[in-house]
Amino acid sequence: MVLPPPNVTGSLHMGHALNITLHDVLVRWKRMSGCDVLWLPGTDHAGIATQNVVERRLAAQKLHRTDLGREKFEATVWEWKELAENNILTQIRRLGCSCDWSRQRFTLDEGLSRAVREVFVKLYEDGLIYHGSYLVNWCPRCSTAISDLEVNYEPQESKLWYLRYPVKHASEHVVVATTRPETMLGDTAVAVHPEDERYRHLHGRSITLPLMNREIPVITDRFVDMEFGSGVVKVTPGHDPNDFEAGRRHDLPIVKVIGEDARMTEQAGVYAGLDRYEARKRVVHDLEALGLLEKTVPHSHNIGHCQRCDTVIEPLVSKQWFVKVKPLAEPAIKAVQEGRTSFTPDNYARVYFEWMNNIHDWCISRQLWWGHRIPAWHCDKCGKMMVLREEPKSCQMCGNAELRRESDVLDTWFSSALWPFSTMGWPEKTPELEAYYPTSVLVTGFDIIFFWVARMMMMGLRFMGDVPFRSVYINGLVRDERGQKMSKSRGNIIDPLQIIDEYGTDAVRFTLAVMAVPGTDIPFSISRMAGYRAFCNKIWNAGRFLLMNLQRETTVADEEIDRLWAAGQLELQHRWILTRLEQVIAGTVDNLDKYRFHEASNELYHFFWHEFCDWYIELIKEALTGGAGQAAKDRAEAVAVYAFESALRLLHPFVPFITEELWQLFPHEGETIMLRPYPKPAGMTDDASLESMDRLQDLITAARTVRASNNVNPREKAILQLVCRPEACQLVTAERQKLESLAQLKDIQLVDSLPAASSKLHGVSKSGEFALLVEQVVDVAAERQRLERQMLKLKEDLPRLQEKLRNDAFLSKAPAAVVESIRSRHDEATDQLRLLQEKLDGLS
Repeated sequence: MVLPPPNVTGSLHMGHALNITLHDVLVRWKRMSGCDVLWLPGTDHAGIATQNVVERRLAAQKLHRTDLGREKFEATVWEWKELAENNILTQIRRLGCSCDWSRQRFTLDEGLSRAVREVFVKLYEDGLIYHGSYLVNWCPRCSTAISDLEVNYEPQESKLWYLRYPVKHASEHVVVATTRPETMLGDTAVAVHPEDERYRHLHGRSITLPLMNREIPVITDRFVDMEFGSGVVKVTPGHDPNDFEAGRRHDLPIVKVIGEDARMTEQAGVYAGLDRYEARKRVVHDLEALGLLEKTVPHSHNIGHCQRCDTVIEPLVSKQWFVKVKPLAEPAIKAVQEGRTSFTPDNYARVYFEWMNNIHDWCISRQLWWGHRIPAWHCDKCGKMMVLREEPKSCQMCGNAELRRESDVLDTWFSSALWPFSTMGWPEKTPELEAYYPTSVLVTGFDIIFFWVARMMMMGLRFMGDVPFRSVYINGLVRDERGQKMSKSRGNIIDPLQIIDEYGTDAVRFTLAVMAVPGTDIPFSISRMAGYRAFCNKIWNAGRFLLMNLQRETTVADEEIDRLWAAGQLELQHRWILTRLEQVIAGTVDNLDKYRFHEASNELYHFFWHEFCDWYIELIKEALTGGAGQAAKDRAEAVAVYAFESALRLLHPFVPFITEELWQLFPHEGETIMLRPYPKPAGMTDDASLESMDRLQDLITAARTVRASNNVNPREKAILQLVCRPEACQLVTAERQKLESLAQLKDIQLVDSLPAASSKLHGVSKSGEFALLVEQVVDVAAERQRLERQMLKLKEDLPRLQEKLRNDAFLSKAPAAVVESIRSRHDEATDQLRLLQEKLDGLS
């Protein structure tokens, strides 16, 4: 596996912590299962994002990158990269990630840079990369083109302006509706639908463009929506993607009236130099003064914002580098259709197909200083452009030695698309590529299926002849407890290291794994973190208890347990815990194999806490402490250590630190738990023990519940009278000692019926109906008085609540929350009154 490379923009967040944890769970599990595992780490240079970070730092010093020049600015970014990368790698290590750190890579290191150049040149030679002027999304703040995927569209309340365009040589005008009046200065046509009868008489005619006094044609095109506005559309090929395509179809000129700085250009005439929004106000004012503004109406529509800096993007015609994507997408679509790469959850395959089937050419050039410089050189003497793997000494056409290097850099996703094979030495045929490509699985978020997953698929198939990974597991986003996406602007970002410092790495990892339900986002809960810290404490305390009572100095071999099992020497509690261990092993492996991290961790949590600790250890305490004889102690030690050590290995991928620490304290073989075999089912199953233990636990729990609900002193022992069902009598007799110990009983009496007595507390279990003799334990009369006092208070409160709920005037005027609160109090009081009456009846 390759680690999705974090951006060197600062530090990791909880989303990274989730992704990295799930990776490490898989890595540790597969390594313990006998696989040859390589988990290759690295970081991404993140062109726009990192340059923005450094530019903001410079701005705080009242400096701009142009003050430094390209070379010094790049050196400054490299300094920042070292700081950020060290911070990120420290966080990854603190999370317990067992990467092969000797193979750490960076998307701008020498080896990866060579791979990027090779891919770029090969695609160019194959006609799949081209250079030309096309409409792109331009960010005025970042001063670069960005791809469609890097634009966030947000709804915004605006206006729709209806403008009058005079028809040439006629006394009429047509009305166009636009959300961007300033772009009308760059109109080169107006368009109508060819089947719109309202404007058939205008076909082939001309319009006078207001304010610019330029003659433009009326064209017909089916892209016009006859229902929108007036059914007449202004065509601005230089500033709208639909208009650009229409302009190409009709061979219209391109007039660029907005520049890269979001100010009006010289082609905007008297509006030149104005900011685009100031120009909008002036244009509307001037049109209104000329009587050419018909009306203005409120209008809500989506506005594109730069994903990195949130600036409103400007569609501009610009000379850029593009990849022809469809020839690359077709094999990548087919690979998923044929099952060579699968998605989990599988519904994300549909998301992948939807985008890939409607894919557009990819603008890969960025007007930045930080990134992979495009390997192209220009000869200004003869006009030749050369795309080469190495820098040329002179022009191939005219021999001129003064060449100009292309200033643009590549989109960050271009280099990260090569990550599964460039990190392992491609284009060389290395042993690593031979052994580990294709990679087994990619764990990533759904928000970069298009940015990264799809592009890795295309590049892997093109240059390696195979998919880059066999499986893609899509993890959810980590949100705050209210379900909101974490962001710096909301102030709800959580630093993983702060949580680790407070709760411990193991608790953080286990919480994330438990909450990683496939296909759902994770509402991150600090309260749940505290609960799983308690679980880690439970693991530690269980281990320490066993160590304190452990006499043996050797590990428990599988063969020793096999002999005890085969000889029939194991008591019920041992047969039960070994059977449950078998089931948990099989379930955990099956869940991990299917990427059900939440089910695997939940099953381990329940087994260790509620079965191993709460029941098994309690059942064997007497044997462990020597109270049942040496033979019983030896059996208890063997099974307890075997089950505990197996549980540690099962838990290790999720909680590596505490399991390693405890494993080292116990008798063991080998250097580290992470290289010990992951547990496998050993064939030790006894279904009868499961049924018997279920009955035993149910009777103990029922007796404890009756004691607790009736305030019986937990230190006092009672007598249990049981009307025993035939199938349970033998079990109760055989396990009398355990029942008496765990249910705080001084005697168990098997009876045919429960005689009426004023001092008995009744209960029902799977083994039969029972009663607790409590006359020597509690003051029944005092308990009756206590219950009656509680009931009296409830009987006084209930009528007042009922009166309010029957009052229509109150119900109609009171806030819904108040009404709901009173209704809840009423229902709760009713339930309490019923339960108290049942307890009182039990004292009969």
